[in-house]
Amino acid sequence: MTYEERLQHVSVLGAAGKMGSGILLLTAVEMADLSLKPGNKGKTFVLNAIDVSDEALAGVMRYLRAQILKIAEKKVHAIRQIYADRHDLVDNDEIIAQYIFDVMNVVRPTTRLEAAYDSNMVFEAIKEDSALKIKIFSQINQNNPKQPWFFTNTSSIPITVLDEGAGLGGRIIGFHFYNPPAVQKLVEVIRSNQTLKEVDEFALAYAKNLRKIVVPAHDIAGFIGNGHFMRDILYAVEVVHIFMDKGMSISEAIYATNRISQEALVRPMGIFQLIDYVGVDVCSFIMFVMNPFTRDEEIHSKLLDKLLEQGIKGGQYSDGSQKDGVMKYEKGRIVAVYDPLKSEYVPVSQMQAAVEAKLGAMPAAPAWKAVVGNKAKDEILKPYFTQLKSADTLGAEITRNYAKKSREIGKHLVASGVAYNDADVNTVLLTGFFHAYGPINEYLD
Repeated sequence: MTYEERLQHVSVLGAAGKMGSGILLLTAVEMADLSLKPGNKGKTFVLNAIDVSDEALAGVMRYLRAQILKIAEKKVHAIRQIYADRHDLVDNDEIIAQYIFDVMNVVRPTTRLEAAYDSNMVFEAIKEDSALKIKIFSQINQNNPKQPWFFTNTSSIPITVLDEGAGLGGRIIGFHFYNPPAVQKLVEVIRSNQTLKEVDEFALAYAKNLRKIVVPAHDIAGFIGNGHFMRDILYAVEVVHIFMDKGMSISEAIYATNRISQEALVRPMGIFQLIDYVGVDVCSFIMFVMNPFTRDEEIHSKLLDKLLEQGIKGGQYSDGSQKDGVMKYEKGRIVAVYDPLKSEYVPVSQMQAAVEAKLGAMPAAPAWKAVVGNKAKDEILKPYFTQLKSADTLGAEITRNYAKKSREIGKHLVASGVAYNDADVNTVLLTGFFHAYGPINEYLD
């Protein structure tokens, strides 16, 4: 089966979710572009958008239409070439409207899993629950005579577990998009020892056509992205306790750790803000998934447990705005920090001066926006870290130790066989997490 034949009938599971909707959009555009090639006219391309709620599916169809309009406006000149033989389409508005129709026409929204029984391949972006994934994969596999390929968006579950549990015989690969899939350039590709060569080859071709940056990872729970992120969270919790031992309240310690991990480490978000963005519950569950597969370390946080017990979940609203979590937000700005010992939010205005006094004077860190993507970033970062090395304050000490720990985690991912090399770890953090520099560096040597 050729690349185009494989993509003639596809299903996306969890199509109305945050990740599934992005995967649906990218695949719909790729399939529609294939269908509009001269040699494919007359061939039918079907993309099943499968989810449990008709209301959610109606919402994702509205999302698709809006996003396809944006895509069409950006590549209107290329679309003109596609419709070169359509003399009835004259101005750009007509061409764009036709393209939107043709892409939308590929998509079939449905709540019936049976729609996947005819698909050549299945993209999966459902709940991060191995038992649920295995159940659904098995059901499709047993009822689909085409022996479909499965592309799972899992960010933490070993592919071998899913493969063997569902009896797929290597017709599965980890294809981990980063959020949001339509914007993020990174895809982690995870092959199990059983993954068929042709599945792997297709995955790379598909990623190339989507203009994604591919980083391979070995089939070890958490892979590179969450392998670093979860351990980064656990170290941040250690830092919170260090600050509390120095006399800070827990809310002050969380705020100080978030400040250090964002401003002093030149990252786009502080660690607790990132936990809120992903969801406290999601981070906790990823740790739960990873922990049985790790050796000589405990991937579990009692602090996250305590937050969840008190209903602190974070996450995002359907419009993409941030829900309150560890932090309280107003128009995207952090205005308060949750105190799990008092079960209340403490305004930043009440703690900022005390935290800054405890941290002490620190070198002026460069702004993340001034560094990220800057080809001359070394000229900015090296002087900063040189000053940081000689600064004798609590804040500087914690920042140095945090940066060294991040490097240690990255090195551990390579040494333990998760990542192939240092460069892959850095690429994931640079591209998938928008860090200004990779964790494995020599700035503090």
